[in-house]
Amino acid sequence: MRVLVLSPRIPAGLMTAAAWDAVRGASSVVAAVDGPHVAALRDAGVDVAIGPRPAADAIWIPAPGDLDWARDLAGEMLIGDTDELEVISGSFDPPGAKFLDLVEVMRRLRRDCAWTREQTHATLARYLAEETQEALDAIASGDLDHLREELGDILMQVVFHAEISDWDVDDVAAGITEKLIRRNPHVFGDSDATTVEEIADQWERIKADEKRGR
Repeated sequence: MRVLVLSPRIPAGLMTAAAWDAVRGASSVVAAVDGPHVAALRDAGVDVAIGPRPAADAIWIPAPGDLDWARDLAGEMLIGDTDELEVISGSFDPPGAKFLDLVEVMRRLRRDCAWTREQTHATLARYLAEETQEALDAIASGDLDHLREELGDILMQVVFHAEISDWDVDDVAAGITEKLIRRNPHVFGDSDATTVEEIADQWERIKADEKRGR
């Protein structure tokens, strides 16, 4: 059985060349669920049926999800020693894909959780301070696993604040990206700063100019 794994975080229709070759050359293509990916395949002229496990020579498309999950699910469906499993990676998660999951989870909590809906920037302020202090404690302890967890808590606070505002997390990301480019002209511009001291001084000068401009 051939299983085509698709990322739920990639726009429908964006697949690897191997995936397109596979679906166009298959005797039949069966998807577990209907959805944008199936619609994109049909728009491209691929006949996709909806149903359970197909024949051995067909391609089966489970619900979009992680590669390991699809392998496990397909493995559970195999019957007998004659069945063989081939996993075709149709699309891969880009760097930062899990961040998109966090944004979506936070959005749903804001919509469906009574406690989350009631929060404001002011009510969240103490949690931001607490999570920051816990991250500092993790750094001091040298426990990197603990630090990773605490940085996740801080990241959640950032996404939370963005979700309850009239702007979104893209605005936050755009602002810091522009600042990093602006304050590092030795990388993104024509500055000739090379030493750590010169780069730090340059950052402070640009920062001071920005504050005067405000």
